[in-house]
Amino acid sequence: MADPILYSQALAHGRRIKGSVSKVRRVLDQIRGRSYREALIMLEFMPYRSTAPITKVLRSAVANAEHNLGLDPSTLIINRATADMGSSMKRYRPRAQGRAFAIKKQTCHISIGVVTQT
Repeated sequence: MADPILYSQALAHGRRIKGSVSKVRRVLDQIRGRSYREALIMLEFMPYRSTAPITKVLRSAVANAEHNLGLDPSTLIINRATADMGSSMKRYRPRAQGRAFAIKKQTCHISIGVVTQT
């Protein structure tokens, strides 16, 4: 088993999540630095669509901390929460006179890290 002192941060990543980076970042900015329980409560009552994949990645990070490092979930805080630009799906919408307008459906990569509260 890994030594909790050397490897005290547990990470989880969500790749190619539908949604723009700016909309995900505004939610991640709210939960960064908070405890796991407090962040879950905040995510449950936020009116944004991006809270569902963020909650999924957060639960995965806590499960990694429990399973891989043997940490207690009640003592975990979120020390890293980032959203990076993913690839864009390109779609086209027909317009007048035979033209086509490009539509870029954006994706993002979500990373969340949790550590024990000291």
